[in-house]
Amino acid sequence: MSGISQRLLASNTPIACEAVQDSKFFDRTFDGVLAWGLMFLLSPEDQRRLIQRIADILVPGGRLLFTCPAEIGFGNDVMTGLESRSLGAEEYRRRLSAVGLYVASEYEDEGQNHYFDVFKELKAIRLKSEMAE
Repeated sequence: MSGISQRLLASNTPIACEAVQDSKFFDRTFDGVLAWGLMFLLSPEDQRRLIQRIADILVPGGRLLFTCPAEIGFGNDVMTGLESRSLGAEEYRRRLSAVGLYVASEYEDEGQNHYFDVFKELKAIRLKSEMAE
């Protein structure tokens, strides 16, 4: 067991080893989600479902950071050897927007990893005093 795993267990941090497609995400909401090197390893349909699921578990104003190739394409991921399936930046933006998630910025690092920095829209809250006017 790694040192990190031992510290997590000792801290009573909840841990689940499960497929992201089946995860209940501890039946809670989150301020942020990190999906580095994950999304493009899923089938296109699983990617679409995961985007919806992330929208469901992010609090308003919450952030998502994920990596995916900006170009549409299929191939083998150099890190894992698994099939890589990118929907392309335009499709990711469209899918995110459809579920109330918006791309704040996109950038690439030296290793040519394409990042999407995303936020969940804040809902407008009307105070009772404003509604009475």
